[in-house]
Amino acid sequence: MARIFLYYIFPPFKMMFTKTIGFAALFSIASALPRSMVRRDGGGVTITNNLQQDVYAWSVAGDVGPMQTITSGGGVYSESWRTNPNGGGISIKLALDPDQNDVLQFEYTEAGDTIYWDMSCIDMQAGDNKFTEYGFAVVPSDETSTCPTAICKAGDTACSAAYLTPTDDHATHGCPIDTALQLSLGQS
Repeated sequence: MARIFLYYIFPPFKMMFTKTIGFAALFSIASALPRSMVRRDGGGVTITNNLQQDVYAWSVAGDVGPMQTITSGGGVYSESWRTNPNGGGISIKLALDPDQNDVLQFEYTEAGDTIYWDMSCIDMQAGDNKFTEYGFAVVPSDETSTCPTAICKAGDTACSAAYLTPTDDHATHGCPIDTALQLSLGQS
C-alpha cells in the first residue's frame, strides 16, 4: 500500500525523494517534532545497530532536520509513528557513511488504524554492503502480535522480505497502528 501511494499517486516521488531530499540534512528525532506530526498511541520503530561501525540515520518526510548517528555495537534510534504533512510516507534512511551511499530504508505510512511498512534495498548497490553481509530483521516487540516479520539473513542478496525493485509489493506489511517494531541491523 505504501509503495502504491508513492509510485502511482506521485510517480516522480522516488527520483525526487532520492535526489533532492536524500542529500540534504534531514529530520531530527521524533521527540523533537511538532506534536501534530507525532503519533502518541504507543506504536513506532526502534532500530538497534549490532554492526561494528556507526550507522547514520535520516528520518525523511516533508521537513529537513539533522542526521542521527546510531553508534556501533548496540546503539539505538527510536521513532514514534508520525504522519507526513504532505500526505506521503516516512522513510528512515540508513547508511554506513554520512554521504548516504548504499542506503537501506525502513519506510512507513499511516492509513487510519493501520501502519503499512517495508524494508527497501532499492538504493543499496549490489556487492560489498554490511547491511546485506550481516543481515537485518524487523520483528514486532510483542511476541503475541499478529504483525508479520521481515528477516533478511546474513549474505542474502536476493531477500524476498525487502524491496529489491519498485514492484516488490509483496514486501509491504500492514500492522495495527499501536504496533512497536524492532529493526535489528546485523546479528545481535
